[in-house]
Amino acid sequence: MLVASSSRSPPTLLLRPPSQNLTSPPPLLLHLRPQHHRRLLLLRLATSSISLFFLRHIPAAAARGLFQMPPARLSNRYFLVRAGESVYEGMGVLNTNPVTKTSVDNGLSLEGERQAARAAVELQRLEACSGSCWIWPSITQRAYQAAEIIASVNGIDRSRIVPEYSFLDARGLGALEGRSLDAVSEVYASDKISPNNKPPPITDGTPNESVSDVFVRVTQLMSILETQYSEQTVVIISPDSDNLSILQAGLTGVDLRRHWDLSFKPGEVRMVDPESIPTYKMPASAVYKCMNPPSCT
Repeated sequence: MLVASSSRSPPTLLLRPPSQNLTSPPPLLLHLRPQHHRRLLLLRLATSSISLFFLRHIPAAAARGLFQMPPARLSNRYFLVRAGESVYEGMGVLNTNPVTKTSVDNGLSLEGERQAARAAVELQRLEACSGSCWIWPSITQRAYQAAEIIASVNGIDRSRIVPEYSFLDARGLGALEGRSLDAVSEVYASDKISPNNKPPPITDGTPNESVSDVFVRVTQLMSILETQYSEQTVVIISPDSDNLSILQAGLTGVDLRRHWDLSFKPGEVRMVDPESIPTYKMPASAVYKCMNPPSCT
């Protein structure tokens, strides 16, 4: 007598959704051997524990490379240097068009060379480059010449001079281009009203930058430096004062409208101290109240 075999397939194992079947292992685990089952569970536990640790202990703003003004901390030590007087400045003429930034007339005057030499000696006195340092000058002629003088006096190899091609350009003063140096007082009077005020425009290619425009540039520079280096000394050399005064105001939380109070003379050197906020006399007028420096309007 022949017995017909059953053509029915084995019963299918039905699993309830995870929300209803909390004690059952995932479908993938049903096909693993016990020792593999344990390894996968341990791996998942370890991964989730590490993720929770980082989520709880690293605030988003403190992530490496996410640079904010004013910073919670700085990874490097910084010195700010204004280049010495240029030939144009020696003639009493404003020149901020980036097209001419590498011209001979944008180089150091004789007085500017002496100022750059004094800056180099001051950095030596401060032991800025006693171990070593990175020198970040604007590609503007006078700033790069100052960097070469500083490197020579402090025994720094030229390979550690890193030219910056745009973030440290002199602040563009628009229609004031070619006028007397005294005309810059008009710009600073406007800066005190709002960091978004721009000098009058011109059609020769000279940018007309507000304080906020410069603030964006120097913040981008600091983001690069804080990401690229750690526990290094960086000497920043700017062709003008505004880059440095706005940068220092941002680093220390000072109202950007008052950046002129932190202005740099040609050849001046300052070490950045994030623990020390420069003090200035706040005007009595409520016009200057700022609840969230340096972001003020």
